Amino acid sequence: MADSPFPQDLIDAQLRLHQARAEYEAHCRTLPWSVEPMEGWPGTVHPHTGEVTGGRAPSPGYTDEQKAEDARLQALVRDLSIEVSTHPYWDTQDQTVVTARTALKRHPGAVPAPALGVAA
Repeated sequence: MADSPFPQDLIDAQLRLHQARAEYEAHCRTLPWSVEPMEGWPGTVHPHTGEVTGGRAPSPGYTDEQKAEDARLQALVRDLSIEVSTHPYWDTQDQTVVTARTALKRHPGAVPAPALGVAA
């Protein structure tokens, strides 16, 4: 984008950060509720409706592969966050960095296309 105030490498890094964060969140939705194997507990039965709320089934814990993928994705998000937040561009700003940072997050070139079949 020729009229963008942001350098292309910063826009690209922000896009990769959005994508990595989305990948990490999708990965987290596939994981058991506990990293280590844990016993579950029963829910509470509502006295009038009989509806059971709360409680958890036992967690098998994460597999070694899940732990490795979790660590990889966390490191990727962290490294991209550092790349974006320490980019030399921020030292050139007259406006507050918060305002510029918000504009970058919403820049058309830094926003990933929605995934098919995924609600936004």
